[in-house]
This record gives sequence, structure tokens and C-alpha cells, in this order.
Amino acid sequence: MEVIDATNLVLGRMATAVAKKAMLGEQIAVVNCEKAIVTGTKPRILATYKPRRERGYALKGPFYPRMPDRIVRRTIRGMLPYKQYRGKIAYKNVMCYIGIPKELKDKKLETIKGASSEGLTCKFMKLAELSRLLGAKV
Repeated sequence: MEVIDATNLVLGRMATAVAKKAMLGEQIAVVNCEKAIVTGTKPRILATYKPRRERGYALKGPFYPRMPDRIVRRTIRGMLPYKQYRGKIAYKNVMCYIGIPKELKDKKLETIKGASSEGLTCKFMKLAELSRLLGAKV
């Protein structure tokens, strides 16, 4: 099992890399999801995520998550062919966590080089802050 630390990783770039690894059959755990970042200004990010959250009906859906680990998993799902058999298998191999769970503390944390926010000049928002603005109790 590969454990990826999402601290200061750009959400979309990280999700792409995780989806590719999952399609190859690897089991992946993404930890510290609340520390991942979404690029853009605060009003633009909210203008993107708030309508997704408010779309549909409470009993019927479509449902969009508020918690950071669920947002990361949903983003990864969007990059997988999750309605096909191979995509379902790949999606089941991806687990996302807030913080680091006890069973993964002793594992070596890896990072994705192309997804790091080092040298990022644009504005961004942490996923924990976005979740709070969407109504999560993080």
C-alpha cells in the first residue's frame, strides 16, 4: 500500500497522479487531506464549489461532500471511469483520511513531485477552510 501525504499538494494534480496509480492496480491511502490546496481566489473557488453543494434535493441528490477527505475522494473519482468495472475496482483501492490514522503511522509517507505547491505564485485556499465554508465541522 502506498501512503501519499497531501500536505501542500495541489488538489487536481494530486488527484490525477493518484487516479493513474489506482488504474494500475495499486492500493493508495491519501492522508492529511485537509492540508491539500485548491488554487484560485477565494470568491472563484466558492463560486465553483457552492453550486455543486447546493444542487439537487436533500432526499434525492445529487450529493456533493463537505468534508475534506470526501472532497478529495470525489475529485479522484472524477478522474476514473468509475461506471466501468475496471474503474470501480480502481476507486475501491483509493482511501482518503483526515490526519494520519493509527494503522498508517509507521508507514513511509510519499509525496507527488509534480503536484507540490513550491514556487506557486497564484492565490490558493486550504481544503480545510473550503470545507468550513461549505458547512463542515472540521
